[in-house]
Amino acid sequence: MKTNSKIILLIAAFSFLAITACQQKQQEATNLPNIIYILADDLGYGELGCYGQEKIETPNIDKLAETGMRFTQHYSGSPVCAPARCNLLTGVHPGHAFIRGNYEWGSRGDVWSYEAMINDSTLEGQYPLPDSTITIAKLLQEAGYVTGMAGKWGLGAPHTSSIPNKMGFDFFIGYNCQRIAHTYYPVHLYKNENRIYLNNDTVKPHLGLEEGANPYDMASYSKFNLNDYAPDVMQKEVLSFIDENKDKPFFLYYATPIPHLPLQAPQRWVDYYVEKFGDEDPLIKAGYYPHRYPRAAYAAMISYLDEQIGELVARLKELGINENTLIIFTSDNGPTYLDADTKWFESAKPFQTETGRTKGHLYEGGIRVPMIASWPGKIKAGTETKHISAFWDVMPTFCDIAGTATPKFTDGISFLPVISGKEQTAHEYLYWEFAGYGGQQAVRMGHWKAIRRDINKGNMDIELYKLDEDIREENNVASDHPEIIRQMEEIMIKEHVPSTIERFKMEALGDKLTD
Repeated sequence: MKTNSKIILLIAAFSFLAITACQQKQQEATNLPNIIYILADDLGYGELGCYGQEKIETPNIDKLAETGMRFTQHYSGSPVCAPARCNLLTGVHPGHAFIRGNYEWGSRGDVWSYEAMINDSTLEGQYPLPDSTITIAKLLQEAGYVTGMAGKWGLGAPHTSSIPNKMGFDFFIGYNCQRIAHTYYPVHLYKNENRIYLNNDTVKPHLGLEEGANPYDMASYSKFNLNDYAPDVMQKEVLSFIDENKDKPFFLYYATPIPHLPLQAPQRWVDYYVEKFGDEDPLIKAGYYPHRYPRAAYAAMISYLDEQIGELVARLKELGINENTLIIFTSDNGPTYLDADTKWFESAKPFQTETGRTKGHLYEGGIRVPMIASWPGKIKAGTETKHISAFWDVMPTFCDIAGTATPKFTDGISFLPVISGKEQTAHEYLYWEFAGYGGQQAVRMGHWKAIRRDINKGNMDIELYKLDEDIREENNVASDHPEIIRQMEEIMIKEHVPSTIERFKMEALGDKLTD
C-alpha cells in the first residue's frame, strides 16, 4: 500500500508540474506581441510620400513612419517575386536559397494558359519548396502564434506540400499562383487548401482591346473591370482573422499583390487621380491589360493599398491591440518597367528608374526597398535608421521577438536591437545572385557595391560603385580599386553554393549543367 501511495503521489506531482509548465507556456504565449508583416509587390523605393513621392498620396503608410522607424538601407532578397519570398520566409540569402528565380514548372503542361489552369488545378502554382523547409511561420507556430497569410504565395502549387497551410500557416486567403495573379478579377482564389469562386467571368490576362475599339472611350475597357476585386476579398478576410484572434498572439503575413501589374484599380480612386493629373494618352499596347488612364490607375492602386492599411490599423485600435502589435511594411523588389509610367513617378528615386536598373536587376533600384517598422511604445516615433539589412534578417528578428531560438542555418542578423533603440550588430556584407536577366551577382560591403552582370553570356567583369558618393550607380570605379574588387570576387565565390535546380545554375560560376 505504501508503495502504491508513493507512486500515486509521484504521478500527482508530475501531473502538477506538467500542468504548471503548460500554464506558464500559455501565459508566456499570451504576452507575446502580434506581428503583421505587409509585403507590397513591385513597389519602388520612391513610391511612398515618406520616401519622397510627390504625385501619389500615401497618408496611412506615411503615418506608420511618423509613429515608427523608417529604414533607408533595407534590401529585398531578390529583384523578382518568388525568390524574394523564399529569402524572406526561409531566412537565407540567394546563394543558399532553394528558389532563386521565378519558375513556372512548365514540364506539367500548358501552365501559361489561364483557361487551362482554371480547368486543371494541377497546372497552377510555381516550383515547390522541399517538404522539410523551415519557414518563419513554422517557427512562430511552435512559439505559440496563430499564423495567417493573405495575398500572393508563389512558392509552390496545389496538390504539393509547398502550400501555405503546409508551410506553417494556420489560415490562407489569396492567390496560390503568380500567373493567376496577373488579373485582379480572377475566377477563383484559395481559402486554405480549397478554391473559392468569385463572381467574375473568364477574362484571361494579357488581352488587348477589341479590334476597332475606340481607345479614348471608357466603354472599350469594360471587360477588364469585373465584379469581385480580389484585394477587397482578401482585405475582408484579413480583418476577420484579426477579429478572431484578437485575444491570442498572431502573425499575419500580408503579401498583397498591389501594385504589381495589370493596371486595375477601384474606379473611385482612378477618378480621383484623373482629376488630379488631368487627361493623358491611353495605354493601348500593354504587356498586361490596356487602360484609358494608365498613370491615374497606377497611382490609384497604391492609394487603395494605403487605404487598406489605414483600415487595418483602425481595426487594431478599435480592438485595443494596436500597442501590442509590430507592423512592418516593405516591398518585394523595385518598380516595374512595363505599362506603368514609373519614370514619370520617379518610382525608384533617388536611384535610377531606367529600364535595366529596376525590377529584375541587382542595381539599387531593383533591390533596395522601403521598410517601415511601427510598434507604439516600443519603437521611438519618427525615427530613421541607416542600418543595412535584408530579407534574411526577418527570421532572426521575429524569433527574438517570439523568444524562440533562431535556426543556425540563417544568413540573417536580428534587427530587434535597432528598433528597440539598442546597439545593433552590423553585417560584414550582403550577397545576392540571380540567374535571370542574363545572370547576376552583387555584394554590398559598407559603402561599396559590386555588381557582375551578363554572367550567362560569359562576362565575369565586376562593376564597383561607391554608394555614399554615387547613389545612382553611374560611375564605375572598379579600375581604381583592384584590392576591393579582389575582396568582392572572393565573397562571390564563397557565398555561391550551386543550386540543385537546373534553371538556377550559372555555368560561368562553375555550376555543372546536366541538360
